[in-house]
Amino acid sequence: MQAAIDSSALIGYLSGADRPDTRLVHQILETGTAVLPPVVVTEVLSQPGLPSEVASLIGTLELLPILDGFWERAGRTRSLVIAKGRRARLADTLIAQACLDHDVPLITNDADFKRFAAVVRLRLLP
Repeated sequence: MQAAIDSSALIGYLSGADRPDTRLVHQILETGTAVLPPVVVTEVLSQPGLPSEVASLIGTLELLPILDGFWERAGRTRSLVIAKGRRARLADTLIAQACLDHDVPLITNDADFKRFAAVVRLRLLP
């Protein structure tokens, strides 16, 4: 089963954190079933002083393609979350929408994604 990795889980994994999300990241990297939402690539690669091996790892992972109508669906998803009185950051919205479009769960350590899971069908791991 494919699973998408959020920045929080990937950064935690790369820094050696031992948490449920980082153990899942290790597992899907080992099995070759990891995918990345494009925004995660931007978030991780924009960190100053990023080791070159991290950039190399990012380059080996499959990206979730942006599908036709993505931006409109992302806008509607964000609107649904905001209408429920919840905060929906733009980057989180784009990550969530990429996962929704491809029906893949998201491995994350970021509690903000629970807002999306409560309103739309975003599946979260762990």
